[in-house]
Amino acid sequence: MSEYKSVPLQYREYSEEEMLKRSEVFYNELKQRRTVRTFSDKEVPREVIKNCIKAAGTAPNGANLQPWHFVIVSDKQVKSKIREAAEKEEYEFYHGKAPDEWINALEHLGTDEHKPFLEKAPYLIVIFEKKYEETEQGKIKHYYTKESVGIATGFLINALHHAGLVSLTHTPSPMNFLNDILKRPSNEKPFLILVVGFPEENTTVPDIRKKTIEEITSFI
Repeated sequence: MSEYKSVPLQYREYSEEEMLKRSEVFYNELKQRRTVRTFSDKEVPREVIKNCIKAAGTAPNGANLQPWHFVIVSDKQVKSKIREAAEKEEYEFYHGKAPDEWINALEHLGTDEHKPFLEKAPYLIVIFEKKYEETEQGKIKHYYTKESVGIATGFLINALHHAGLVSLTHTPSPMNFLNDILKRPSNEKPFLILVVGFPEENTTVPDIRKKTIEEITSFI
């Protein structure tokens, strides 16, 4: 077993007044984030995307094995292949695979099997969950992979919003076609496609509300 090492924690303590102010500012920024389905084809600087990915990579994860891989897709032909495969799965979902209850739950969002944003948005970030790692020493099992990748994805979505971009989480089911198109190994399972860019001019979003603090919280 390797020797356990530690380093000093980089931490800054704030006054209660400053803590309250910072928490309010952060909440007010995040509550403006919305899922967008109409994207501009305006280019996004690659360095911005890289910084957001680095932010995602700071997420807590099981045993610090960092069980994720991010494929950044900007190539038009690859995006077209992803759209074609995704729309095939989505057509089956909306025309028989999904129960009526699920379709009814999605109705107020106005979604269907057509996914033009997969081609128009400048970037698709395809996030893979790594079940294990293949090394020269053999297979290394990863732990809490779904939880870890979910947390990292949340970090990424917020980082993109903070940078001034919009995004859409897209999860066609099944997503095995992504391994084939992106040539990813079998130890990686597609987690979701994150569509990223600027909103199209005059973009609108569904008029929805979030649950109140009282509805989602219990103080004991």
